[in-house]
Amino acid sequence: MKIKSQKDFWSGLMFIVTGVAFAWGALSYSFGNSARPGPGYFPFGLGILLAILGAVVLFGALTVETEDGEPIGKWAWKPLFIIVLSLIGFGLALPKLGLVVSLPLLVFVVSTAGDEFHWKDALLNAAILTALSYVVFVKGLSLTLPVWPTFMTAAS
Repeated sequence: MKIKSQKDFWSGLMFIVTGVAFAWGALSYSFGNSARPGPGYFPFGLGILLAILGAVVLFGALTVETEDGEPIGKWAWKPLFIIVLSLIGFGLALPKLGLVVSLPLLVFVVSTAGDEFHWKDALLNAAILTALSYVVFVKGLSLTLPVWPTFMTAAS
């Protein structure tokens, strides 16, 4: 069988491998039942759904004709490194700088990885993402995330 879209073939294969790996990893956790799901229930279901999605994409890559075969281009190393290093920096900065400083910092640095960086867009994204993260994780889920920098919350 001939690969008719390289991009879809490799992305479908990646989805399948990632989905199977998550589902397999979830097998070591308790599943519980639908009324009281255990820690393995959700990752197993998501892994299976991701693998099914990958199979659909892979099937399309083998059956749907494309004009030029959609070859995979060169790897964009600079954006990849910017994004990975930004996420590591966010993980290191969050305990000291808190959510309201480290999350906008992450958004601004990651935004520079793209070709179309605009300060207004990054500022709007940072504000919305920070507000929603605060509402969902701190207020909604009651996670104990540091919201403000430690120097602002330390006892005098």
